Amino acid sequence: MGISELASISITEAARKLGAKEISALDLVRACLKNIEVRDKSLNAYLEVFDDVEAQAKKADERRAKGESHPLLGIPFAIKDNILIKGRRAGAASKILEGYVASYDATVIKKLKDAGAIFLGRTNMDEFAHGSSTENSAYGPTKNPFDEERVPGGSSGGSAAALAAHMALGSLGTDTGGSIREPASFCGLVGLKPTYGAVSRSGLIAMGSSLDQAGPLTKTVADAELIFNTIKGEDPLDSTSIGEHTYAKKSAGRRIGVPRRLFVEGVDQDVLKNFETSLERLKKKGYEIVDIALPSASLALAVYYIVMPAEVSTNLARFDGVRYGLSLKGTSLYEDYAKTRGEGFGPEVRRRVMLGTYVLSAGYYDAYYGKATIARKQLAAEVTRVLEEVDCIANPTTPTPAFKIGEKSDPLSMYLADIFTVTANLTGNPAISIPMGSVTRDGKELPVGIQFTAAHGDEAALFAAGKALEEK
Repeated sequence: MGISELASISITEAARKLGAKEISALDLVRACLKNIEVRDKSLNAYLEVFDDVEAQAKKADERRAKGESHPLLGIPFAIKDNILIKGRRAGAASKILEGYVASYDATVIKKLKDAGAIFLGRTNMDEFAHGSSTENSAYGPTKNPFDEERVPGGSSGGSAAALAAHMALGSLGTDTGGSIREPASFCGLVGLKPTYGAVSRSGLIAMGSSLDQAGPLTKTVADAELIFNTIKGEDPLDSTSIGEHTYAKKSAGRRIGVPRRLFVEGVDQDVLKNFETSLERLKKKGYEIVDIALPSASLALAVYYIVMPAEVSTNLARFDGVRYGLSLKGTSLYEDYAKTRGEGFGPEVRRRVMLGTYVLSAGYYDAYYGKATIARKQLAAEVTRVLEEVDCIANPTTPTPAFKIGEKSDPLSMYLADIFTVTANLTGNPAISIPMGSVTRDGKELPVGIQFTAAHGDEAALFAAGKALEEK
C-alpha cells in the first residue's frame, strides 16, 4: 500500500493497524497531506490546512507509546468551518467573520482532543450553512471528487469532499436540514444526524438553534458509530443537550417503514431503482418492509423554510460589525450596520435573513410562523406514532444524484434537494445516510444514498440497518 493509499482505509482499520504498530499516526497524516497536495487545488475542500498537523501526530504517537489506546487516537479529521477550535480561525465560510479566531473549543472538539484525534484543517461550507451544494461559500465552491463539474452537496460539502478524496479519515459536519446526509449521499459516504440534543451544540456557529446538530461523515457505519459514541452526551454548556437516560431503549427490531406516496414524483427513476434494490437486500437479511403513511411529510419542506429562516434571522443578528468580525464604517450607526451586513453577508444569507424577519414580523407572525409551528408539532406526532410500529423509516436521501455546479441557480429548485432530509430536523429524530449504489450521468458513476430515520435516542437501530446494508 502506497503512502497516499493509506488515507483510503477506514478509521476502524486504521485503529487496528495503529494498535498493532503496523503504522503510525505520522504515517496517516502524511498520507492525507500528500492527497491534499495533489487534489485540493481543484476540489477546494479545505479553507485552511493547519501548520501543526505533524506535531499533533507525533504527540498522538507518544500517547500510544505510553499505553493509551482509544480508537480515535492518531486519526486525522477534517472539521467544518463553523465548529470552533481554540486558537484557530473559524469563519463559517463568510467574509463577515474573516479573521475571527476561536477563544474556546466546541464541546465536540474537546471530546475528540481528549480521545487523541488529529485536526488537519477547516473545511469549506455554504456560508453560515445556508445551502445544499457548497456553492454559497464566500471562498468559492467545493467540487465533487466523483465529477468535478458537480457539487458535493451542502452545507458540509467540504467535509464530505475531503473524506471522499481520501484527504482525511473522518470528518465532522453540522446538519440543520440535511447538511450531513445530503453530501454523504452525493459523495458515497455514511452521514449521521444524531437525535436533537444527543451531541452538544456548544461551540457551533448557530444557524437554526432548534434544528442544528453536529455529526460525523465516515466511510463505514462502524466508523460513524465510533465517532458518535465519542462526541455524544449531556453538556452543562448546552441546555438543550441530553443524556442517554432521556429516552427508553427500544428492543432491536427488524421492521422498516416506507412512505412510498412521497416518491410519486420528483425522484429520478434510477435512484428509485437503487432504493428498491436496497430494500430487497434488507429483506434477505431478515428485515420486514412495510408501507406507511406520513400525510404531513409533504408539508415538511414548506414548514422548514419558515422555521429555519426565522431562527437564522435571530442568530445572525449578532453579526453587526460592533463586537467581532468585519466592521465597515458609515456616516451613522445605521450605515455601520447596513454596510457591514450588506457586504459581509452573501446573497443566500441575506435572502434567508430577510425571509426570517418577514415571517416573524408583527403582521405576519400568526399567518406564517405560528402555522408552521403547529404543522411541525403535527409532523412530529405522526413520525412518533409510525415509529411505534416500525423500527426505521426508509427513503432515498436525495431525489437525484449530485447536480452540476450552477445548475440550480433558482433558489426554489435548490431548496427541493432537501425534501427528504428536513423532516428529521423538524422532529428531532436521528437519521443516517448510507451509500446504496450509483447512477450514471454524462458517462460518470455518481453515488446515491438511502436514509434511515429512527425513534429519538435509537441511533442503534440506524447502525444495525446500515451495517446490514453494508454486508455483501
